[in-house]
Amino acid sequence: MESMTQTSASRPTFVSGTGRRWTGPDSSVGPAGFHRSFPRYRPTALVEVPALADELDVAAVLVKDESRRMGLPAFKVLGASWAVNRAVSSHLDYAEAAATLHELRERAAGGRALTLVTATDGNHGRAIGRLAVLLGLAARIYVPAGLSEAVLDSIRSEGADVQVVETGELYDDAVRLAAASVDDQGHELLIQDTSWPGYEDVPRWIVEGYSTLFAEIDEQLGSARPGLVAVPTGVGSLLQAAVEHHRRVDAPSRPAVLAVEPVTAACIATSLLAGEPTSVDTSFPTVMTGLNCGTPSLIAWPSIAGGLDAAIGVTDDEARGAVADLAALGLPVGPCGAAALAGARALLADPDNRAALGIDRTSVVVLVSTEGLAANPITP
Repeated sequence: MESMTQTSASRPTFVSGTGRRWTGPDSSVGPAGFHRSFPRYRPTALVEVPALADELDVAAVLVKDESRRMGLPAFKVLGASWAVNRAVSSHLDYAEAAATLHELRERAAGGRALTLVTATDGNHGRAIGRLAVLLGLAARIYVPAGLSEAVLDSIRSEGADVQVVETGELYDDAVRLAAASVDDQGHELLIQDTSWPGYEDVPRWIVEGYSTLFAEIDEQLGSARPGLVAVPTGVGSLLQAAVEHHRRVDAPSRPAVLAVEPVTAACIATSLLAGEPTSVDTSFPTVMTGLNCGTPSLIAWPSIAGGLDAAIGVTDDEARGAVADLAALGLPVGPCGAAALAGARALLADPDNRAALGIDRTSVVVLVSTEGLAANPITP
């Protein structure tokens, strides 16, 4: 069964039965060994929540809890660390990435002092700041206006120079300013998690870094096979990693993959409905600040268009409700992470959507909870 729908003007929704037929690019890159060299690395928990399985009428619901990832309250450090490794190593004329954090420190110490630069609406910038400290480098982080003081303070706590964009309030404005700031600066490296023509290597490395998260899920599931994986989505980098992981030729399973976005920043669902990458206005505030992105990543689009099964927008009230419900179940999840639950609820409430994706009472649902509540404190 196959459908492509937009249920209402307030909830962009795309559902297709074709995503699992697509086969993604092969990749032999494995950053997990590099990640394991970090002193605070360990696989994050995959928590089974029977109450949610009963609610969604499936066999099991498991939450991949990224609230404590290598000392930070979000998953972003996986992609950021691998991209910094590749970018710094390449800048210093090494043919291969460093195998360990210690080796990367030695490389960085032996070269000219570098500054890592990025734009962020929260967790990615904090991860870049932390990596700069670990490597003895500087960091400059551009942020859009409107972020909470708690988010700004969390980035500053890593020692980063935070630049609030005064000429606009959009994430895309911050990205453009960060990119322009490194022009002709040989000692500054842009580590951005979205792509555009001419800037594709670093975003690809970030996606490679995220593969560690999905490899962990495979190991933790053992012989179980997921029927649906719900992924909170901004520009689409983590989503790209999820799609490509589950669409490999040798993938142990080919579940339906769901992108979940704020209804006010649903650039992926809007693009899929339009049949081409489409930007949306992100000037409307949302508690899901890390997902408030208006333009799909250029390199992510082919994999998303080919291998994604569904995308849906959720409201702030739905995200807040999911935050409260997960907290009551012992999971202190932030609104971006809770969006996965909100999206699964909204999508699976429709019997036609369940049928299109092959979800029934025997299915296993994995919710990727991308951040802890400490990353983006809100009042549920």
